[in-house]
Amino acid sequence: MTRKQTIPLPDDQISDAMRDYLAEIYRLGQDRMWVSTTALADRLNVSGPATVRMVRRLHKGGLVDHLPYKGVRLTPPGKRVALLHIRRHRLVERFLVDVLKFGWEEVHFQADALHKGVTQEIEDRMDELMGYPKTCPHGDPIPTREGEMPDLGDVPLTVIPPGTAGKITRVKTHEPEKLRYLARIGLVPETPFELVSREPFNGPLRLKVGRQEQIIGAELAAALWVHCPSLPLPAGSSGTTSAA
Repeated sequence: MTRKQTIPLPDDQISDAMRDYLAEIYRLGQDRMWVSTTALADRLNVSGPATVRMVRRLHKGGLVDHLPYKGVRLTPPGKRVALLHIRRHRLVERFLVDVLKFGWEEVHFQADALHKGVTQEIEDRMDELMGYPKTCPHGDPIPTREGEMPDLGDVPLTVIPPGTAGKITRVKTHEPEKLRYLARIGLVPETPFELVSREPFNGPLRLKVGRQEQIIGAELAAALWVHCPSLPLPAGSSGTTSAA
């Protein structure tokens, strides 16, 4: 069955579990790549057969394309559902930090449980109360209410050359210990920095942050994404990515 032979499911027939799968397909594929069912099962911590059953259900509902031995990718309706699901999760994370004063290392898993009970009206009120935030506490962009994902035009810290200055845009980890450590040494979103040096063979990186210098390992550096005005925009960067 091809996508043209399916009619996408109406919103009220899409379960929370289906939305979780669609959001994870988006995160893994970043709207460009096919995602294997094995990778999807691993990320969601579910069995392979359960994942295959859900993928068939999503495909029948017109929300994903599925090819044996190639994997799965979102259709335009599936992408919109995924981005609106991600939007609500990130808004709840922001609310937990800004309003309820949770630490940024706590909120990802709290939001997993809470955001599924948030209605559209509550989401809109939260968004307005917080002044329409553009990013979650970790710096990831919050999709718009129309289902568009803003493009930050950033790159991993690990790919920029020494001597480059910029600011940290987002932190791509949910591990509490790493987040607590990064906060303690001041490597959080919106922080200006300069990459002083990077040792070869995945060696440590030396960063200048204000008047201080910090040395971090390559594994931690890979979680930091940055924007550097002196570097060209990444290929494919265009401001926003439509989910319509």
